[in-house]
Amino acid sequence: MTDQRSAPPVLVLDHATKRFGAVRALEDGSITLYPGEAHALLGENGAGKSTLVKILAGVYGADSGELLIGGEPVTFNGPGASRAAGVSIIYQEPTLFPDLSVAENIFMGRQPLGVGRRIDRAAMNRAATEIFARLGVQLDPSRVARGLSVADQQIVEIAKALSFNAQVLVMDEPTAALTTVEVGRLFEVIRTLRAQGAAVLFITHRIEEAFASCQRVTIMRDGSFVRTAPIEEVTVEDIIRSMVGRDLDALFPKTPAAPGEVVLDVEHLCRDGVFYDISFQVRRGEIVALAGLVGAGRTEVARAVFGIDRRTSGTVRVRGEALPNGKPLAAMNAGVALVPEDRRQQGLVMEMSIDQNVALASLRRLRRFGLIWRSRERELATTWATRLQLRFSRMGNTVSTLSGGNQQKVVLGKWLARNPSLLIIDEPTRGIDVGTKAEVHRLLDSLVVDGLAVLMISSELLEVLGMADRVIVLREGRIAADLTRAEADEDSIMRAATGQSPAAAA
Repeated sequence: MTDQRSAPPVLVLDHATKRFGAVRALEDGSITLYPGEAHALLGENGAGKSTLVKILAGVYGADSGELLIGGEPVTFNGPGASRAAGVSIIYQEPTLFPDLSVAENIFMGRQPLGVGRRIDRAAMNRAATEIFARLGVQLDPSRVARGLSVADQQIVEIAKALSFNAQVLVMDEPTAALTTVEVGRLFEVIRTLRAQGAAVLFITHRIEEAFASCQRVTIMRDGSFVRTAPIEEVTVEDIIRSMVGRDLDALFPKTPAAPGEVVLDVEHLCRDGVFYDISFQVRRGEIVALAGLVGAGRTEVARAVFGIDRRTSGTVRVRGEALPNGKPLAAMNAGVALVPEDRRQQGLVMEMSIDQNVALASLRRLRRFGLIWRSRERELATTWATRLQLRFSRMGNTVSTLSGGNQQKVVLGKWLARNPSLLIIDEPTRGIDVGTKAEVHRLLDSLVVDGLAVLMISSELLEVLGMADRVIVLREGRIAADLTRAEADEDSIMRAATGQSPAAAA
């Protein structure tokens, strides 16, 4: 593997600036990438990361500053020039042609030609197979792209980049939609790319991923470079302080719980083949977290409690009243709200406006003479936009124009507008930056102080430990441990989640 500390850099961006009218999107964009190195780029939304990446991609030209490739100054006049210089961008959302084969997607516009200038599919498939072998993955190059998992789509995008002989690969939030196993495979691919001398720029909101896969980290704030350091010389606290200007404790503003009466009472809940004999309670004024590895059944339990999925047996009571099986509307009428894991697909209608999305769960209240009154809809949305400190330009804009954190606030506003007694929230801060995470945590804490009962599902151990009053650990569809806040730590949760707990609950 190339020693990235002694080899000359493959790419240097030095003091780049970019202005859009009166708005300066990038004040001081500086980064240095070495061959054989994975380099994390961290910062909140609005820190300037996306603008920096688009300069590297040739989408934007910098107003000032210098870009060097292999020690030579370059100017990109478009994405084609960036690719020709050996820089490839792999975006969070893969952009494959679903009805073409994997190999056709990799070599689109550059297919090898045979006799009569016809596409040589055999040669194209062989070339794709060779690239996958370099990456250490097995994918059928002749299969149609439709139906590929997000993880496999990203592998195809990486293969496409290698087909251009890319020496710099920029990965923008590549793990946002991946499972733990898929993230592990991606990290293996990154290690393979490093071993072959590529430089990888890895952009993520998950700080722990920087420690797991990267050798150096660059941090940006408010459009400017803050610091670059070897990963072994920084801590999580150092990174957060550099990103947001405050300490780790500010991420989890937890008020000591004062639990009241039982709001949710789940007894012997079972869904054949998914989870078995699940029993727990959530009280007024507390956060109960469901923890465990991917596939443990956490989301499935929440869906059965809300009535999206039918349970095989067991009872669900809200404030003493039994909920009928498989009836979400009955759960809503009983005061239950569900913020789903996938906010874009299940929590929002992306083509509708911000105010329409906030009002979606409260339409009955907004009707008059059988019609939805826009003035009432706008008033309701404005109230919750203010309370949740939503950042937007116009309430009538589509919700797709918002950042991930603000989209999550819209989903929360939609359900909180119903004044629920129980909030089920699945992965509350997935895919949002550190500063916005702190805002969501503060909101949850204030809601609990006001008496809301919260059932939280999270894959982030720091979030579970920072916010939960009780932690229920699931393993293979069963409760493995029920821990108080005092009992819960990373070791006890992971032991229970992996079947090593000495005191697993029945």
